[in-house]
Amino acid sequence: MRSTLDKLISRTGLVLAAVLVVAGGLLGWASTFINDNVTQQLRDQNITMPAGEAISAPAIKPYLEQYAGQPLENGAQAKAYADHYILVHMNAASQGKTYSQVSGEFMKLSADPAADKEQVAKLGELRQTLFMGNTLRGMLLNAYAFGMMAEIAMIAMIVSFVGAAALLVLGLLGLRHAEQVATASPSTKIPATV
Repeated sequence: MRSTLDKLISRTGLVLAAVLVVAGGLLGWASTFINDNVTQQLRDQNITMPAGEAISAPAIKPYLEQYAGQPLENGAQAKAYADHYILVHMNAASQGKTYSQVSGEFMKLSADPAADKEQVAKLGELRQTLFMGNTLRGMLLNAYAFGMMAEIAMIAMIVSFVGAAALLVLGLLGLRHAEQVATASPSTKIPATV
């Protein structure tokens, strides 16, 4: 009875080890695929991280200094550029107003026939700038999100392989113990090693 139970549990562990090896392989492939695509998509944009005077502002420098002058090609750089360069400049241009707020003001002012045409034009330019900034930020933050997925998949792959190795060792030890129990005479006691 003990031998049968040991074999059942050990074989289940070996099956789970095989499942974890397959899962780890798929996670590794997914991580590489995502990371390669994020890198290629960002490289295709040919963006160079700002350097020198362009990052001297206190709201920018601590976040972009480590990437200064490098080509933008990974998720961490994309997030830093989106949140600490583009957004800082958008907020400076609009005094902290969002695209939606500026667009609302523009639409209201555009509908007023007595509105100053120069003011309407400036507000329209600001609206366009914020729209383009939000669009670029959205794309960069998507690259960051996918880059994080690649990192998480890589961590999950490592955990899967470690779990598979542990289950393999325990499964083999369990089978060895089951064999010892099966071949031992009834008077010989085999200590449990699993």
